[in-house]
Amino acid sequence: MTNTQTIPATQNDAWGFFGTMNNDAETAWPLAMTMISDATYQPLESVRLFLDSRQGRHFADDVLNEMLRGHTIQQAIETAVARWMGWTIGRQTSKDYGIPKGLPYLTGFVIHCEVTDETFEAAA
Repeated sequence: MTNTQTIPATQNDAWGFFGTMNNDAETAWPLAMTMISDATYQPLESVRLFLDSRQGRHFADDVLNEMLRGHTIQQAIETAVARWMGWTIGRQTSKDYGIPKGLPYLTGFVIHCEVTDETFEAAA
């Protein structure tokens, strides 16, 4: 499944994934958006919320660590996506964030960012 929709722009260029990626952000953003959407089966707007969040910053740290190991940006993002999809939500994370236990970590946090954003907007 390849996502052919327009890639939403970051709304957090100083922090989150985009800010953490620094000079590589323009190249990494569309790759990460598409790869995460394809892996999690979540819409691009939900992925944008994830990448703009604190968890997106952690994801970027993982990508940068892979780049330091000599991977290209694309390889680094692919590796980070695979790693985050391989982890599962444990009991404590489920309790802390309300994400169902056993869900792939990346999927869980992409959905969590969408739900918490919608909850915030509904309360406003």
